[in-house]
Amino acid sequence: MKQQTPKEKFKTSVGGQALIEGVMMRGPKKMAMAVRQPDGEMYIETKELTTHSWQKWPLVRGVCSFVDSLVTGYHCLMKSAEVSMGEEAFEQEESKFDKWINDTFGEKAGNFVMALAAVAGGALALVLFLVIPTAMTGLLGRFVELGLWRALIEGVLKIVMLVGYMALVSRMKDIQRMFAYHGAEHKTIACYEAGLELTVENVRPCSRFHPRCGTSFLLIVVLLSILVGALITSTNTLLRIVLKLLLLPVVMGVGYEIIKFCGRHDNALTRAVSAPGLWLQHITTNEPDDSMIECAIAAVLPVLPEDPDEGKW
Repeated sequence: MKQQTPKEKFKTSVGGQALIEGVMMRGPKKMAMAVRQPDGEMYIETKELTTHSWQKWPLVRGVCSFVDSLVTGYHCLMKSAEVSMGEEAFEQEESKFDKWINDTFGEKAGNFVMALAAVAGGALALVLFLVIPTAMTGLLGRFVELGLWRALIEGVLKIVMLVGYMALVSRMKDIQRMFAYHGAEHKTIACYEAGLELTVENVRPCSRFHPRCGTSFLLIVVLLSILVGALITSTNTLLRIVLKLLLLPVVMGVGYEIIKFCGRHDNALTRAVSAPGLWLQHITTNEPDDSMIECAIAAVLPVLPEDPDEGKW
């Protein structure tokens, strides 16, 4: 597919996700995934996207985008596993739970249940990073008078748990490869935003760190939750947890708007706000090899708008 190269540097709404041996990219109207098959050939799948009214609603679009990304990302991840391992190997690796879901509910209903599980799993992970530190701090508060230190201790625990978890996961070989595909995704977007032709040679030297990233979004949500925790004056642990859970959609909505603002602008303020997320991407992205970059390019080309101005962020 011929690339419509922008005439100058700009910020695009095109983004993506690392998969198992591949990359998924989303544009204004299309989504595509490119995955390496066992024989080294590339599997490419494209899909038309549906425009939703909530995409224009400030705050609301953040929560809806998070849920939509979890569902779409889950399906793409499962498809990439099937393609990268080969359909026969994937069927052999199918868990008893997956088989029970499909046999009990049927393929379509099974897909719905599994998508629901993906959303629940993602939400649970986010909640755990918010709830556990609050519970641990509440337990500590039974033995020590924390006072104004309570919110600070909760915040430190949240950051330590998040960074520690990502650091531990990044040591797994399979995750290291996925993080390299994550780097390829970022480099490809950076190359496109720079107005360069999408070739391996042009993509390779581009930065693997990007302010508009899911890692940055997650960190901003955690940081915002720390501020919210500081505003909750109650020392009752259960009440603090309930209030934080009720305010989580608001925190996510605000976090999305911050990411969106940083993605549109490049100044001292946005660079300062983006800095912690970019630092965390040293863990969640690795330098890709040329074959990974080829996958990212193959995934992004089908989703690029004919008019680059249409995809501006």
